[in-house]
Parts: sequence; C-alpha cells; structure tokens
Amino acid sequence: AVELKRPLILFSAAGGARMQEGILSLMQMPRTTVAVQMLKEANLPYIVVLTHPTTGGVTASYAMLGDVQIAEPNALICFAGPRVIEQTIRETLPEGFQRAEYLLDHGMLDRVTPRTELREELITIVRMLMKKSPAIKGDLPAPAAQSDDTPA
Repeated sequence: AVELKRPLILFSAAGGARMQEGILSLMQMPRTTVAVQMLKEANLPYIVVLTHPTTGGVTASYAMLGDVQIAEPNALICFAGPRVIEQTIRETLPEGFQRAEYLLDHGMLDRVTPRTELREELITIVRMLMKKSPAIKGDLPAPAAQSDDTPA
C-alpha cells in the first residue's frame, strides 16, 4: 500500500494466537504495528473492518489502530472472551459487552455497518480521506435544463 500510495482496508477475523505457536506468533504483533505506522507516516488511510469474531492479540495490535474502525453488527470484538473476564473479576458483565454495538456506544468504534452496505460506505470514507470528490452515482437523475429566458 505504501509503495503504491494506496489506502489499506483490512478485514479482521481472528480467534487469537494459539499458545503452541510460540514466540514467532507473538513477534508478529509489533511487526504489524510498525507496518501500520508506515502507512500513517505516508499519510495513507488505514481502515479496519472488524468481523465476527475478532479476538485475541489482533485487538491489541493492528485491528484497533485504524483511522476508521467499522464493525459488522453483533460482532464479538475483544482481547479476552467474556467467560475469561467473568471468571477473573467474579462479576457478571453487562448485556452485549464486547459486541460491536456496545463498543460503538462506548467510543471504541466509528461505525457499525452491515456487510451488504460496506462497499458504498468504504468508497465514501476512502474518497473523503484521500481528499477526492464524492463518487458519482450513475442512477441519479439528470439536472433540470436551464432556460436562457431570464431577464437581463
């Protein structure tokens, strides 16, 4: 993306790293974070679409570093799952905790958008962030004809 001077749109779906993957898996987190920083230094947009589920280390690295964070409805987005948290804090979590709508309400996301509407939304966001004019819709009616009968 940096070489081509293009924005990067990432669709994230992850269940976290398995422990048997060891240090090589763990070392990918800082590498991906450095890559995101390269985009920012090049002034290129980085948009993240969080799908169900997006959990584990990706939420501690590249999945939550976007200029714009969009999630699909009801997507589970978290570092540790709800059961692990409840067992750790010995409390019941609020309804919808770690779901896209809850995160949107608490300022962690910019949008929650159904997959069927993502294309148009992403086009609009990319054009805006790249300082381009809005996309022209081919199905819009033609402008009304102007007459030259106006008095001078």
